[in-house]
Amino acid sequence: MSKIEAFLTAEEEQDIVEAIRTAELNTSGEIRVHIEKTANGDATERALTVFHDLKMDNTKLQNAVLIYVAVNDRNFVIYGDKGINDVVSTDFWDSTKNVIQSHFKQGRFKQGLVDGILKSGEQLKKHFPYSDDDINELTNEISKG
Repeated sequence: MSKIEAFLTAEEEQDIVEAIRTAELNTSGEIRVHIEKTANGDATERALTVFHDLKMDNTKLQNAVLIYVAVNDRNFVIYGDKGINDVVSTDFWDSTKNVIQSHFKQGRFKQGLVDGILKSGEQLKKHFPYSDDDINELTNEISKG
C-alpha cells in the first residue's frame, strides 16, 4: 500500500467530504482537497497547477480554496483564489495552516483537514454568503494525483 492510499481511510475521506459540504452550506465559495504522493518540486507551484487543472480558477466569484497535500513530501499548501485573497486578513491563511499543521504533526490527518476546511468555510461565509441562486460549481470529492 502506498503512502497516499494509507494517508486516509475511506471513512475518513467521507468525513472530509462531509466537512466540505458543511463548510459550503452557507457560502457561495468552493473548497477542494487534493492529495498526491509528491509535488515533484515546489509544493506551492504544484498546488497552483492542480488548482488550474481542477478548474478552480473558473468559479464565478473567484472564491475557491484548495488544500493540497503531498504525502511523501510531508508538505501541504492552502491556495485561495483572488476573490477570497482580496478580502481575508493577511494572516488568515497562516492561521489556517497552523491549525492543520498542529494536527498533522500528531498524525491526525483527517482532523487537520476537517478543521482547516471548516475554518476556511467560516471566512467564505463571512465574505461570500450563500444566496438562493448559488450552485455548487465544483465537486466536493477529494481528488488524487
